[in-house]
Amino acid sequence: MKFHKIKEVSALVDLKLSVQFTNGTTKIYDVAPLMHRFSVFKLLEDESLFRDVVVDQGGYGIIWNDDLDLSCDELWENGTEVATPFDGLISFSDASELWGLSESTLRKAVAYGKIVPGVDARKYGKQWIINREAMMREYGNPVC
Repeated sequence: MKFHKIKEVSALVDLKLSVQFTNGTTKIYDVAPLMHRFSVFKLLEDESLFRDVVVDQGGYGIIWNDDLDLSCDELWENGTEVATPFDGLISFSDASELWGLSESTLRKAVAYGKIVPGVDARKYGKQWIINREAMMREYGNPVC
């Protein structure tokens, strides 16, 4: 089974979440419908609790507390994809996990010009960021 692992989550207004996945996709998820279906989610009407949302360890879901969580599959399947200026940008660590490669393989690809610095990838501080299209061009579809 393929998981759409979560990189980051942010609470927005009107009980909506911005969810960034490791593959570079951003989706908006509306929590309000869950409140009508499952009474436990009514606790999220408390704005301070709603804003306490975090990605669970491993990126397989998000959590508010021991009783409130959502899986990455729920967020992926029922979230609405939105365009952002950062779409398709992936860290080397996330790209190496998605494609089953080592980060050193990606750094070597940059050094040998297979991945073009400043076009396909760029280093910010100590972190390399790569364009998803460059990964697809050079390595095909992600393995996970």
